[in-house]
Amino acid sequence: MRRISYLICLLFILPAFSHADEALTAFSKLNNAGLIVLDSNGRTIRADHADRPLIPASTTKLATAWLALMHWGEEHRFRTRFYWDEPTRVLWIKGSGDPYLVSEELARIARSLKQKGLQQVKAIGLDNSLFQTGLALPGTGTTNNPYDAVPTATAANFNTIAIKKINGKVLSAEPQTPLTPYSKSLGRSINSGELRVNTGRNPSNAENYFAELMAAFLRAQGIEVDPQIVFGKVPNQPVFYTHTNSKTLGEIVRTMLKYSTNFVANQLILMLSSETYQRPANTADVQRYMEESLSRQFAWENFTFEDGAGLSRNNRLSPQQLTDLLQAFRPWKHLLPEIEPGVYAKTGTLTGVSSLAGYLVKRGEWQPFAIVMNENVPYQLRNRIARELSLR
Repeated sequence: MRRISYLICLLFILPAFSHADEALTAFSKLNNAGLIVLDSNGRTIRADHADRPLIPASTTKLATAWLALMHWGEEHRFRTRFYWDEPTRVLWIKGSGDPYLVSEELARIARSLKQKGLQQVKAIGLDNSLFQTGLALPGTGTTNNPYDAVPTATAANFNTIAIKKINGKVLSAEPQTPLTPYSKSLGRSINSGELRVNTGRNPSNAENYFAELMAAFLRAQGIEVDPQIVFGKVPNQPVFYTHTNSKTLGEIVRTMLKYSTNFVANQLILMLSSETYQRPANTADVQRYMEESLSRQFAWENFTFEDGAGLSRNNRLSPQQLTDLLQAFRPWKHLLPEIEPGVYAKTGTLTGVSSLAGYLVKRGEWQPFAIVMNENVPYQLRNRIARELSLR
């Protein structure tokens, strides 16, 4: 009877063992992939082609986040300065690249300007000299999807617009966001329903939309605003008002890592490069800044970064380098989303690319890991591999 019971137990146990490493077994059959797991002290537990340079996709955002947090600090808040040219009655805005000037922030700005006595504006002036004119970073697509939004020095709502059409009428799909002439023009292409789109490949569309939206919020405060928009350098005037964003950098990074916001990542890296080189941000400086900064910190070789979001297919980073980065990222590990029980990580997805990098939390210890697969694999394979690694 005891032997029969033992055999019955084996029947239940053996299938569990045979499927325990199913995802890792699938990974071992890939030709263009790499994996590494470290213990909490940085010692390698497991490595499979960990030194292989691969396309990291959106795990690139870990590098951007680390560079930003190292430079500004988690409690940093971005500021945007406003100038009032009394003779021409132009309200000038000096674009700072703040990636989180959403409608709620613009409403706060309008209230503050009203309190400072602003009554009538003949034109909204934009100084976008922080970024190179017509800038679009490598890898940015030409679709109207939000993830293809281009960067601009002055940007509203991540350079996206939520619109809807009901019974042939175009409306804003957000109660907090007024409908502007540009957003209304985009809505005409919708048959019916609701859609969020980016402001277009041309950065001037986003800049004009920002000015239109700012004017709408000023009018909501009873301030007269003419529809004119001018571009140029801010006049030699004292600062009229400085707006400090209500979001800290830590809060911005947490959201960026959770939702993989390409726009925010590229805004951050452009701001960093412009501040470092003291000239308008451009694609060459972004690559130079990222590669020089990371090489200096980690003594890396044989890696490439062309953008801060991970959209470029020319980016290259090895799983080993990703865990080097994660070792340095430990002070901010709490900013990563929990994608599986006990797995805090950043995903990366492009056509033919699936990656995952973060920490396996075991008995209170945070173990850095990285999985990068440059092949067409099932969408959830990376998560299944992480789960299997966490059980070892």
